[in-house]
Amino acid sequence: MSKKDFYQVLGVDKTASDAELKKAYRRLAMKHHPDRNPDNKDAEAHFKEAKEAYEVLSNAQKRAAYDQFGHAGVEQGGMGGGGGAGNFSDIFGDVFGDIFGGGGGGRQGGERVYRGADLQYNLELSLEDAVHGKSVKIRIPTMVSCKKCNGSGAKKGSKSDTCGTCQGVGQVRMQQGFFSLQQTCPTCHGAGKVIKDPCDACHGEGRIQEHKSLSVKVPAGVDTGDRIRLSNEGEAGQNGGPAGDLYVHVHVKPHEIFTREGSDLFCEVPINITTAALGGALEVPTLDGRISLKIPAETQTGKMFRMRNKGVKSVRGGAQGDLLCRIVVETPVKLNSRQKELLEEFQQTLVDGGKSHSPKAHGWLDGVKKFFDDMKQNM
Repeated sequence: MSKKDFYQVLGVDKTASDAELKKAYRRLAMKHHPDRNPDNKDAEAHFKEAKEAYEVLSNAQKRAAYDQFGHAGVEQGGMGGGGGAGNFSDIFGDVFGDIFGGGGGGRQGGERVYRGADLQYNLELSLEDAVHGKSVKIRIPTMVSCKKCNGSGAKKGSKSDTCGTCQGVGQVRMQQGFFSLQQTCPTCHGAGKVIKDPCDACHGEGRIQEHKSLSVKVPAGVDTGDRIRLSNEGEAGQNGGPAGDLYVHVHVKPHEIFTREGSDLFCEVPINITTAALGGALEVPTLDGRISLKIPAETQTGKMFRMRNKGVKSVRGGAQGDLLCRIVVETPVKLNSRQKELLEEFQQTLVDGGKSHSPKAHGWLDGVKKFFDDMKQNM
């Protein structure tokens, strides 16, 4: 059990009302809930601390014992008893029902209300569409409220009855020693109601599956891993509960020319040995059209040229990225006899010129010779 002061954990004064306690706990729960912080042990620990503090302080008897005796007042059997189960229900029903659409849910017209499930859609985009943005039409399967019964699940002219097992709560409590456990009602399966004359369209579910088409506005600058949230476009809620959300997950397809790293674009530009040696100019592509790239004489493979502001402007803001062009000097292939003859003559002129024409190659060969000479001396 945590030894931190429960009031400090929730960030409230000792005079805080029940409403203030619930508000503080809800804020912390939304921030640290494991569903929103997967694989985050610190967030999970903070969530457990807040839950423990709220379970104690939201119960008048436990709070009085805690105020008088501190942690000792709730450690010696103080967490048992019927009151604990009631607060357990309040926490996961009132607080999490409207945050995560989970177990409890709220109430509307005496019936238990459930938020609809969130949906996910994987959207593949070309690099051009991801950089410039566009509107995309998507079609998704989803559960929608049954129009024939207006989502009640009961046939028109009839209505549902409150479940006699759980009295409409949707949960039943089981006492085991000092602990009170809460489980989904086996009769109504958590609905809190029993439908004797179900709707013939939805068979008592209150929802039916349909496909719907949506227009998704993809902002300029999105990248793989980004997601777009469409509020209330998920599955319909039950018993009048709010609909869930639709999350569109973006995946950018590989491009034939460019690769993207953050806001920058990269591409390889092959050039022939003549252009590499003598220099020249050539056109290179960008996502906005062609631009001229000047190649200086004696350019080597691996030389990188930066084209300012020809990259991507991220959806998160900031300066526009650059386009980086990496030069690859291409060795000629499929030479005819005359071309080979000319290259051999050219090669002889390089040999006659000494080291000045190929300083890297000669430097490497000198290093290799020194390496073997040193080996011989050490043998």
